[in-house]
Amino acid sequence: MRSVLETDWFYWALSVAIGLPVGLVLLTELHNTLARRGSYLARPVGLLRNYILPLGALLVLLVKGGDISGETTGVRIVATAFGFVVMILLLSGLNATLFQGAPEGSWRKRIPSIFLDVARFALIAIGVGMIFAYVWGAHVGGLFTALGISSIVLGLALQNSVGQIISGLFLLFEQPFRLGDWLDTPSARGRVVEVNWRATHIDTGSGMQIMPNSVLAGASFTNLSRPEASYSLSIVCTFGPADPPDQVCALLTGVAARLPQIRPEATVKAVAVGGNDYRTTIPVRSPADDGAAKATFLRWVWYASRRAELHLDGIDDDFGTAERLTKACRRMATTLRLSHTDQQELLTHAALTRYGADEAVQTAGEVPTRMSYLLDGRVQVTAAGPDGEVVPVRTLHPGDFLGQSALTREATRTSVYALEETTMLQVDRDFLEELVTRNPLLLHEMSRLLDERRTDARRAMSATSTQAPVSAPSSNR
Repeated sequence: MRSVLETDWFYWALSVAIGLPVGLVLLTELHNTLARRGSYLARPVGLLRNYILPLGALLVLLVKGGDISGETTGVRIVATAFGFVVMILLLSGLNATLFQGAPEGSWRKRIPSIFLDVARFALIAIGVGMIFAYVWGAHVGGLFTALGISSIVLGLALQNSVGQIISGLFLLFEQPFRLGDWLDTPSARGRVVEVNWRATHIDTGSGMQIMPNSVLAGASFTNLSRPEASYSLSIVCTFGPADPPDQVCALLTGVAARLPQIRPEATVKAVAVGGNDYRTTIPVRSPADDGAAKATFLRWVWYASRRAELHLDGIDDDFGTAERLTKACRRMATTLRLSHTDQQELLTHAALTRYGADEAVQTAGEVPTRMSYLLDGRVQVTAAGPDGEVVPVRTLHPGDFLGQSALTREATRTSVYALEETTMLQVDRDFLEELVTRNPLLLHEMSRLLDERRTDARRAMSATSTQAPVSAPSSNR
């Protein structure tokens, strides 16, 4: 017994017999704890428990416990496997601590994966070379020299292609834009849909622009999507020299504020820039809304400027001719059963107006100053539900009236949008009050129509629980 205790292999074997189970238990508990927390270190700890600790124990037993020479093939195979797993552990731990656990927005998080792959390949090559040199006694210096010379030759032969790849890698590392961002470059303007090592793909709306990264890296471009919620559309309109500038700016601001593409809680601004030109700055949600917002704005400004008797592009509006006005008043007089005298007075207190498709004719909460009679087109009456959804109330057609609450001077509970180009005959409130005073039957009819609209609105509101909500009219109809 004393001779066994005096041998070296006994203590090595005893250390492995006690240390291996204890180490496995401790590493298992540590691995389970890290796995529950979702830590990136769980995988390196798993490698240490499953491979490195058992292989290290086996190597100790062979060399120290079994007194087997390290020059034997079996020991070299075990040592090679042990060294390879240790190398994988170091790479995995380095990746988990430096890159996978890096804070969002840091340079470690932005570094392209290709850089990590190249660095990992180089470290693996160096590690494998050291293992073969130390364990097997191989001479790997010549191999690394040959690889270095080959790399130089290939780099000179492929310098143009490699230059584009390096430019792409630096763009990926710096990340001046992301997929989905809108870029304005000297040769293209559109949305980034793909970025690879060689080129950036930009969807311009009329085709795909393939731009080499070397060109993009050497040029100046604008990222329209950064910072977020900062993109604005600028539109210049020309009005007549006699149009009051403040009135023009108020009209442009009001039209732009009603655009469906406008960014929530953003401020629209219209200023005179000289030469009868006015610039309207419209903050939109995304550059993708640029085209739709501009088309809708220009279309609505055309109608709004004529209703306000302003001269867009310096042109006078000749729509409300005496002939058209007389014909429209005759239609309304027939509907209301007005006398010839009332019809003649109506001509001096009425005006023809037009609204474009999807344009707001009436907004909930405002007090109408005129009553409107539909001549052509259709409008949609809507109400706001309890959760803010838009509920359709009814559709008005030619021959219907709108704005009867002008007589009662009450705020409207509904909003009205034109479904198509709509022509209306609008009558001043003062004349209406005088007209219904002379004609009690007309007052009764107006009251009946007003009560009918209120009933329709209440019925639509009560049906919101069984009807799917609809959105407000958009400019893409």
